[in-house]
Amino acid sequence: MNNMVHGKHRRLHPVPLRDVVIDDVFWAPRIKINREHTLAYQLQQCEDTGRIRNFDKAAGVVDGEFEGIFFNDSDLYKWIEATAYSLSTYPDADLEEKLDQVIVRVAAAQEDDGYLNTYFILVEPDKKWTNLGVMHELYCAGHLFQAAVAHYLGTGKRTLLDVACRFADHIDGIFGPEKRKGMPGHEEIELALMDLYRVTGEARYFHLSEFFIDQRGQRPSVFEQEIHNPGTGGKVAHNRSHFMVGETYCGAYAQDHLPVREQREVVGHAVRAMYLYCAMADVVGETGEPALRDALEKLWHNVTRARMYVTGGIGPSSHNEGFTQDYHLPNTTAYAETCAAVGNIIWNWRLLMLDREARFTDVMELALYNGFLSGVALDGTHFFYVNPLRSNGDREREGWFGCACCPPNVARLLASLGLYAYGQSEDGLWMHLYIAGRVKVQQSGTEITLKTETRYPWHGEVKMAMETDQPVDFTLYLRIPDWCREASISINGSSQESKSVSSAYTALKRTWQNGDTIHLSLSMPIEQIEAHPNITNNQGKVALRRGPMLYCLEEIDHDDHVHGMILPEDPGLEAETTPDLLGGITVIRGKALAPDRESWNDVLYRPSGHTALRVTDLTAIPYYAWNNRGKGNMTTWIHEG
Repeated sequence: MNNMVHGKHRRLHPVPLRDVVIDDVFWAPRIKINREHTLAYQLQQCEDTGRIRNFDKAAGVVDGEFEGIFFNDSDLYKWIEATAYSLSTYPDADLEEKLDQVIVRVAAAQEDDGYLNTYFILVEPDKKWTNLGVMHELYCAGHLFQAAVAHYLGTGKRTLLDVACRFADHIDGIFGPEKRKGMPGHEEIELALMDLYRVTGEARYFHLSEFFIDQRGQRPSVFEQEIHNPGTGGKVAHNRSHFMVGETYCGAYAQDHLPVREQREVVGHAVRAMYLYCAMADVVGETGEPALRDALEKLWHNVTRARMYVTGGIGPSSHNEGFTQDYHLPNTTAYAETCAAVGNIIWNWRLLMLDREARFTDVMELALYNGFLSGVALDGTHFFYVNPLRSNGDREREGWFGCACCPPNVARLLASLGLYAYGQSEDGLWMHLYIAGRVKVQQSGTEITLKTETRYPWHGEVKMAMETDQPVDFTLYLRIPDWCREASISINGSSQESKSVSSAYTALKRTWQNGDTIHLSLSMPIEQIEAHPNITNNQGKVALRRGPMLYCLEEIDHDDHVHGMILPEDPGLEAETTPDLLGGITVIRGKALAPDRESWNDVLYRPSGHTALRVTDLTAIPYYAWNNRGKGNMTTWIHEG
């Protein structure tokens, strides 16, 4: 398990999850809820909705018809992945036994040639690989591969990895150069094949990933051919509605409009786009190809400069579950799917592995604490599929969905959070996220443990202590987040003349001794954020930010209608710790102005200048925590006075 392929052109590689311990006031409780409640809850949902029974039926163990949506297999695979990650850091004999039982049921459904997809085995066995654009065969396979890799790394068992390799070999025997052309309508298998390659060292998986990526944007498109073939397996009308404009084929929905090296704008379904870009970054990590890297750079700039919400959420439109045009970022109708935030996080993490630039960590952190975390309630069993930035009181988290991709995606990211906290290069250890706990790594042939104490993200003080059996030379890289205006670093009480690396990583190079201490202090002022003038719906408004957290106003905390509140020139904003509110948060308190609604009586319109304003109290909570106290109005953008 230690012979991972890390990529010749990756400048960083992750620290194994088993070597990271998270023990802090913010993430540890959430990971505990995920481990003790969310995983059990989601397993029961997979049982109750027939997702697991489908495998029993496909194996011939029980009789019955396929249940649910044709890509239901993928939700169970994500649950397996989340559970395996959890076992990697928190061994649990009972949970591992349940996982083993599920894997036995999955493996039993695999056909003799390696094929495994319960929908096609049960419903359309003669239509395999005939509707790649819609039917998610390759997508489901990808989630199986990622689950298998996580299970192998977390437990050392090959039971699911062998299933995955047999299926990957089957797919490789069908698709590729000099074989059949094809690619997934919903990207996922591309990055999963890269994960499988890194664990097994099997180069065929890497080359198959490359093949699928290179197929996009080629003409004639496989998807276009499928649309005009009425014999394909199911969902032809759905295929046409997303891929056709009138009678003309347009592949933008699935990023099939241009070859990937020519793509400059993020288009189409947001989750699909993120998974594609993740795989492109992984391929660049192996090949170093400049053209592919240049495309990723331009796509990243388009997302972060014109098509991303202030929360790190992406994809404003429900029509295509994705992107529209530059600066189109509505608040009330924002789609901002939780899965898309997950994709934004893992894409930026992969870019960070390539270039070790803090700008990628900044976006990763932004989406993690805001656009992603809002997707799960504090109880761990209710979820948002979409994450609006403004609500009229009609939004509420649900326990499950017919299309349930988001809940297990939340579970697997929370269970694997330690992977995103640190990185290693030849010369040092990189701290990406400031999370209390410890990490164990080998540096210059010596084992070291770095312990961290912090109340981040509520406070900017981070204290680290070095444990090593002997002096060791290496560089410790600390990130100064883009939201921080002032930072200071001391080692053993002495202030440092720090050297900056990339845009905001600070390099501390020295011979480290056992007991050395590092103190990083990050200022966390409350800031009022304004939007680009082209985002017209946010003009004359500001959002509140403190540290990595975006804030919002909820109706439950105010006597006045939050959509009409106005922030005066001097609102007297102050941060206040509230241990008993929403699991323990820091709120922002101050003063706002509100229209005197009673003065309007029954008048609907009148000349301007007659509305009196009164002073009212303002309480802002972290955006991720909204809707944990019932339905109500909410807004992230507040009128300026």
